[in-house]
Amino acid sequence: MQKMKFWFLTPLIILSLIMGGPSLAAEKKAIQPAAKAVENVVIGFTASQTGKFNVESTRQIHGLSLWMDQVNAAGGIKLPEGTVVKFAAKFYDDESKKDRVQELYTRLINEDKADFLISPYSSGLTDAAAVIAQQYKRIMITCGAASDSTYNKGYTLVYQTYTPASRYLTGAIDLLAQMDPKANQVAIVYEAAKFSTDVVNYLKDYAQKKGFQVVLFEGYDPGATDFAPFIDKIPKGTDAIMGGGHFADTSTFAKQLYEKGVKTKMVALLVAPPEDQFAELGDAAYAVIGPSQWESSANYNPKAAKKLGLEYYGISVADFTKNYKEKYKENPTYHSAGGYVAGLLLQKAIEMAGSTDSAKVKAALDKMNLMTFYGVIKFDTAKAHGLQVGHDMVYIQWQRDAKKKLVKRVVWPEAAATGKPVFYRTK
Repeated sequence: MQKMKFWFLTPLIILSLIMGGPSLAAEKKAIQPAAKAVENVVIGFTASQTGKFNVESTRQIHGLSLWMDQVNAAGGIKLPEGTVVKFAAKFYDDESKKDRVQELYTRLINEDKADFLISPYSSGLTDAAAVIAQQYKRIMITCGAASDSTYNKGYTLVYQTYTPASRYLTGAIDLLAQMDPKANQVAIVYEAAKFSTDVVNYLKDYAQKKGFQVVLFEGYDPGATDFAPFIDKIPKGTDAIMGGGHFADTSTFAKQLYEKGVKTKMVALLVAPPEDQFAELGDAAYAVIGPSQWESSANYNPKAAKKLGLEYYGISVADFTKNYKEKYKENPTYHSAGGYVAGLLLQKAIEMAGSTDSAKVKAALDKMNLMTFYGVIKFDTAKAHGLQVGHDMVYIQWQRDAKKKLVKRVVWPEAAATGKPVFYRTK
């Protein structure tokens, strides 16, 4: 009996285990949370890894890469239906050449399936890329590009982060008038390229409206290295010299102004002065003023946003500066900040839209009016769609501290100033 009982019970136990196994597994599976769907969004762009825009473009891409690393590390963007959006970059070297840009942006869209675009560095290259973005119906956030004219062509998918060229150097005229109310003569020497030409045309008109006489208005070829012929044309007694172009030519121009002993009350030049590398000119950098899209001393914060009735979105100025220095072992420039904020604005637009659908993201960008670590952001949606109308320039000047070391100080506008302006060389 016992033997029979033993062999009788064993199949029941085995059967129970066989039947119970799948049931327990199914129950365990049912209580586990479902895996979240991940949407991988590709951001396409070109970068000037070689050529004359290499310095500025490298900073811009560093900023964009920092943003992408941070948003992905934080888990991406969580959409209302539960999808998580994460980002990947696809880019090519445009060699600082306009004729490569349209080919490469077409490849980014058709072959690499880029969902959104970031512009190259420089207004000329960005202008070429904007045509492709609009043609293939891709939103493009532009950084490193200040020309107004791109936004007067009827585009509806191109959005500018920089203060436009029309307001790039006009503040220097206001600063000069404050420094010396009797000043009335300005010489403008500039690189004959799209960005700088746009800037100085607006500068000339603004100076004349303010009662200044433009005693010289002359452009030099891109790539020029000898500025003596232009410097020699500047009349003695000119109150200010303004202009320049990009980093290399502007630095050389500033150096040669110093070497030739030019006397004037103000030198205000484009692009190069805000870069830390500009201080390598030594005495030639002293008292040179430059317009900057952003500085680490800028006072953009939630309290400042609240005073303007705006939302403050994203990272603080201090944290951006700290994180950038930790990753790249250098101080961020406004080119770095421009790259970061381009990604940040795309992130905010996707959050506002609750989707990566281009039409919904476009609608969010059109409504955007907020403050970030980079300053106020708002886009024109009427006459010049996508033109930046919220962000303002700050003006820095290289001065010496108590130890005679060259330091950058914000000298204009007064509300953002960290130091008083000094004259360039009058004796």
